[in-house]
Amino acid sequence: MTVKTRFAPSPTGYLHVGGARTALYSWLYAKHNNGEFVLRIEDTDLERNSQEAVDAIMEGMEWLGLEWNEGPYFQTKRFDRYNEMVDKLLAEDKAYKCYASKELLDEVRAEQEANKEMARYDANHPKIKAANDAAKDGDPCVIRFRNPKEGSVVFDDQIRGRIEISNTQMDDLIIRRTDGSPTYNFCVVVDDWDMGITHVIRGEDHINNTPRQINIYEALGAPVPTFAHCAMILGDDGAKLSKRHGAVSVMQYRDMGYLPEALNNYLVRLGWSHGDQEIFSREEMIEFFSLNAISKSASAFNTDKLLWLNNHYIKTSAPEYVAEHLQWHLDQQGINKDNGPAITDVIKLVGERCNTLVELAEQVRYFYEDFSEFEAGAAKKHLRGVAKEPLEAALAKVEAMTEWTTENLHQMIADVCAELEIGMGKIGMPLRVAVTGGGQSPSVDAVMQLVGKDRCVARIKMALDFIAEREANA
Repeated sequence: MTVKTRFAPSPTGYLHVGGARTALYSWLYAKHNNGEFVLRIEDTDLERNSQEAVDAIMEGMEWLGLEWNEGPYFQTKRFDRYNEMVDKLLAEDKAYKCYASKELLDEVRAEQEANKEMARYDANHPKIKAANDAAKDGDPCVIRFRNPKEGSVVFDDQIRGRIEISNTQMDDLIIRRTDGSPTYNFCVVVDDWDMGITHVIRGEDHINNTPRQINIYEALGAPVPTFAHCAMILGDDGAKLSKRHGAVSVMQYRDMGYLPEALNNYLVRLGWSHGDQEIFSREEMIEFFSLNAISKSASAFNTDKLLWLNNHYIKTSAPEYVAEHLQWHLDQQGINKDNGPAITDVIKLVGERCNTLVELAEQVRYFYEDFSEFEAGAAKKHLRGVAKEPLEAALAKVEAMTEWTTENLHQMIADVCAELEIGMGKIGMPLRVAVTGGGQSPSVDAVMQLVGKDRCVARIKMALDFIAEREANA
């Protein structure tokens, strides 16, 4: 048997974190078993669907690298197939027409609640039975599935273990509406059957749907797939993850400067484990993944841990790869990487200091753009009269330098310290502020080498002018 999983989102919004984790687990299980992964768009909710949401789901999947073997399939293009199966059940008396109006059903439900009975559809209720008996061919009706009235539905959930639901707890659900459109629970069953889905991995909010769907599989004579229901994701305050916890859309994490590897690594550990290992390559995730290692308990989202992982991937990924993802952020911040050193060299130097690509873009700006003022705090502390002589000595040596290398710049700083009998900080920090505009940067000799001689000369002169003006105003 070829293992076949699917991710089947509804296009009513973006691809959220919970959906992305479900997609990742489904994708990993298929890959681990040398199987196939299907993308299906469940777009039967015609009022809430949007092409924008479809595009957002596809963009999120592609960004995460969760490529699919089949699809995307769209349920709205399969209505003929669903209706064929509805008609099959009608012909076999496994489904029936119901003519009861919504108003009548609301009335019956109110009576049931008043009598402290379970509020549910009851085909034998006198009012519903009377409405059905009085109907004529051509009157508007829905098609209801004839759910078994005895026994239980039992299934072995791969995460939660044995689950049993009595058929008396389920009513005869609608499988085709009055407008002729099929409903979610029915479409899902026909799709999974037609597409050969062997394993359904989804959120725990679908547990109530599963026994209903199993009864429909069996009524159609279709094989019942294996189910695995994942626990929900909570915010760090213990409440269900939502917009108020920050970004919940996958592409928001792209916008906030995360690499897809970091988000995938974080999501896979949000409910699944392999010993004490925290960092997983894509290949390791595929090799080690199993459904029985997924926790039954809800997982709490921890942004600090995600930032730590992102910093790891920025530091350890090939600079060329980081540059591909950084480009979007450079564009957003209006930084032209053609106006300076090779971006890969800058990433090697600055990358390990940054938790996000947004930070990285901000940190590389001074390599590609000149600035007209210094960071106020850094300038106040380091561009003082005492820095004038060391900066003038450094400027003279920089201007005379014929080979612009990190080693020569390091030696230049050492020579200034020796000649003026000062500590490294007395020249290093003023130089750093002069060349970068701020007080934080990697080793100043390496920074100067990448910034380039002309820019360094101009910036040191600007720092000396700043000191002169400061002294004049004093």
